[in-house]
Amino acid sequence: MSKLQENKLAAKPVKTSLRKHDVVKVITGRDKGKTGRIIEIDRNRGRVVVEGVMLVKRHVKANPQKGIKGGIAEKEASVHISNVMLVTSDGAATRVGKKVETVGDKVVRTRIARKTGEVIESKAS
Repeated sequence: MSKLQENKLAAKPVKTSLRKHDVVKVITGRDKGKTGRIIEIDRNRGRVVVEGVMLVKRHVKANPQKGIKGGIAEKEASVHISNVMLVTSDGAATRVGKKVETVGDKVVRTRIARKTGEVIESKAS
C-alpha cells in the first residue's frame, strides 16, 4: 500500500449534517441541478450516493444462481458531499444549521434550514 493510500485511510471521517433519506440537489458537476434522495453516505471518503444522480454503466456477468441477469446495468456512483445541498420543502437548496433547545431537563438538537429557518425532518421518520 502506498503512502497516499495509507493517508486516505487514516484520515478523519467527514462531519456532515446530511443524513440518509434526505432530499438533496446537486450544485456542481455533470448532473448539476438534479435532485434526489440520499441512498448511502460514506463519511470516511466524504461521498454520498444519490438516487438517480451520477448514473454509470457497468458490464455485469450473468449469474443464474443469484438471479443476476447479464448485460449492461446502470447504477449510481458517488458524489462528493461538497457538491450537494439539502432541499427544503419548497424546493430551495439551503445550508443546514443546528438549533439546541432545552425542553424540561432534556437537550434537543434539531436541524434547521439556513435560508428559511424551517425545521428539517428526515424522510425516514
